[in-house]
This record gives sequence, structure tokens and C-alpha cells, in this order.
Amino acid sequence: MDNNISIEQQKESFKKILSDITKPIGVTKSFHIWMGFLSLILMACFYAYYIQIREGLSVTGLRDYISWGMYIANFVFFVAASLVGMLITAVLGLAGAKWITPIARIAEIIAIGFAAVAGLVIVSDMGRPERLLNVFIHGRIQSPIVWDVTVVTTYVLISTILLYLPLIPDLGILAKKKNLPEWLTKIYSMLSVNWRGTGAQYDLLHRSIKIMSILIVPVALAIHTVTSWLFAATPRVGWDSTIFGPYFVTGAFVAGTGCLAVAMYFFRNNYKLHNYITEDHFNKLGKVMVLVMLVYLYFNINEFLVPAYKMKAADADHIHALFSGHHALMFWFAQLSSVIVPIILLLFAKMRKSFPLMIIGLFVVIGSWFKRYLIVVPTQEHPFLPIQNVPDNFLFYKPTIIETAITLGSFVLVLMIITVLSKIFPIVPIWETAHEKGIHEPEKLANELD
Repeated sequence: MDNNISIEQQKESFKKILSDITKPIGVTKSFHIWMGFLSLILMACFYAYYIQIREGLSVTGLRDYISWGMYIANFVFFVAASLVGMLITAVLGLAGAKWITPIARIAEIIAIGFAAVAGLVIVSDMGRPERLLNVFIHGRIQSPIVWDVTVVTTYVLISTILLYLPLIPDLGILAKKKNLPEWLTKIYSMLSVNWRGTGAQYDLLHRSIKIMSILIVPVALAIHTVTSWLFAATPRVGWDSTIFGPYFVTGAFVAGTGCLAVAMYFFRNNYKLHNYITEDHFNKLGKVMVLVMLVYLYFNINEFLVPAYKMKAADADHIHALFSGHHALMFWFAQLSSVIVPIILLLFAKMRKSFPLMIIGLFVVIGSWFKRYLIVVPTQEHPFLPIQNVPDNFLFYKPTIIETAITLGSFVLVLMIITVLSKIFPIVPIWETAHEKGIHEPEKLANELD
């Protein structure tokens, strides 16, 4: 963009940017309908959780041998999806990828939504949730669970800061906008912390964003690495692996980019942001997805090829159950839908357009969730000691309606968080978009607009 455009041209360009990006902000009739629909589902899910609290975990499919099921699979998936914020904002941002500007905030909102609810998912797996405080009071430093809680909490905090910092200039601009609800203007004015758009403020902001972008990388890697250690620190078949850390992290990037592709399509079409989230953004995200999927495919091959080559008795039972046994249908669906088929399709430019990429992203998300289920459940069905003298329902894990409803409730909570954040704050950065268009002082122009 020409940096020497006239003040009048800058004013007109900024006026359009401000109008386009802020148009979806605020509470509308469609927002009430959507949130009402989600609230009804959530109430039913809360009732299912009330039944679980009243009756105990016996209302789920969890038993003595398979004590981790859908809840833990859901936790691992939520932690995985939350890593998209780090991938887009930190990794690509620090690498100097300018194209991420319109989608970085979407990635951060997704990260906050999934990471914040991940902790609640763990609570749903507890038979005595009132004892959660004991993890903090009596936690031992050598316990992977304590480290898991610590890194999840830290990641939510840093992700919130990383979402907030680039919002400050936008909040300062929106605080001066006259046609917004008064309650929103007050929130913007308070959160903008007296932003005036001076050179010193911008220098401080850029340094702060860079520092937080650097800090979030080791924290984000730790959150999923520690989660993987919860499994890999045991000698169980299927979990006893030295590559579970990078295996989980690359799988997280796959799940996160799938979620981002779906979210980008929704916001672009429903918020009328076609001029800001373009086909080129979908094309570039598709290429990123191919890259992370190729790395993830390597780890998948390594994860199964090595034990399959040795084929110890316990490994053989586990691998046969996945490849041709009880879990084969889910296993091949997960592998094909979240890794193999997307890699092939996304090599073609036509499949990296908005609608095809959204469909691919949707299948990647579904396949990624099933992948976490397959990591958690099947290995518990093959203990080293034989299962003897137990009821038939101890032999295989089958989620109940109560369990499924509670799991659904966690997804509803994520959708509600993403919806609320996207209706309060601009989903595309105003000031960064303005600067890219050659508008140097958006705060000054905001004061001049009616």
C-alpha cells in the first residue's frame, strides 16, 4: 500500500475499515437466539453432571480397568486445540509472516476458549470434585498432574495477555466510537488504559507483544508435553513411548489448524469480512496444515512401526485391536480423515480455497478427537495381568448417555466463550489492518470521525 496517500484518502479508508470490522460487535437478535440455544443444551448437560455427582461415576462407562475414558480424551483434545494460538501468533508471528494479521486474534480466542474449559473437563472426570483443591494444597512436585495443572493455568494466563495486548489500540479507538452501546464504551475505555497512540506507547506495545510471543512458546510446548508424560511415564502398552512429547505437540498443531480453518470460514461469512480474511489466507493456512500433517504422519508411522516390527505379545494385542480389531473402524477413520486424505487433498490449490478447506478442517477436528480417544482407551483394555472374574461390562469401555452429555457440555462452553469474545471485541485487528493500508495515525482519525 502507498504510504503517501492523502489524509482524506486515509480518512475514507479508515472509516470503511472501522465500519466493516466493528459491524458485528454488540448484542443482536441472532446472538440472543444462538446463546439461548446453547444455554438450553448446557442446562441439559449440567443436569447430566448433577446425576453423575449424585450417583457417582458408576453412571459412566468407567470401571476398574478402564478408568480414563471420554473425559480424558476430551481433555487431551482441548489442550491440543488450544495450541493453535501459539502456532499462529508466536511461531508464525516471530517468523515474520505478515499474512497472519487478520486471523491471529481468531486463533487466540480459540486458544483461550479450549484451554479455559480444559480444566473443567478434568473436574468432570473426578468422582469427588470438591477435592480438587487438594491438588494445589498437597500437590507433590514429582507428580505430572501437578505440573499439568500448573502449565494449563499458566498457558491460559499468557494467552489472555497475548490476546489483550494487541487489543489495546483497538480498545482506545472503539472507546471514541459514538454508535456503540454505552456499556461497551465503558468497558473499552477502562481496558484501553489511557491509550493515545503515541510513538512511545507503540514501541512499548511492540516490545511487550514480542516478549509474550517468546514466552508462550515454551509454555505451550510444555502444556502438551507434560500431558503426554501423564501417559508415557507408565509402562502400559501403547503409552510406553519416548516420542509421546513431540507426537502430542505435532498432533496438537493439526487439531488446532483444523479448528482455525472452520472458525475462519464462519467469521468470514457471518461477519462479512471477505475483504480482510481472503482466499489467500485460506490458501496459506492450507499450506501450513500440510506441513504440520506431514510431520505428524512421520510420528504416527514411527509410533506404530517400531512396536509392530518387534511384535511383543502385549504390543500385538494392542496393534491388532487398532488395525483390524475392536477399534479398527475408528482408527482408520481417524488416520484417514485427520492426516492422510487431507495431505493429499491440500496439495491441490483448489482444495485450499475457503469452503473446501473448511470441510477438510471439520473432518480433521472430528478425526483428531477420535485419535485422542484411541490414545486413551484401547491401551487400558490390554493390561499385563489377565482380566478374570469380573462382569462383562468391565471388559470393554462404552460411553454412556450421561458421559456423552457432559462431554457435549464442554464443547458448548467453548462455543459460548468464543461467541461472547467475538461479539465484544473486533475479531480482526483494526490498528494493524489500518497500518498495513498505509494509515499511520488511526487514533487521530478516530477522533475526527462522527
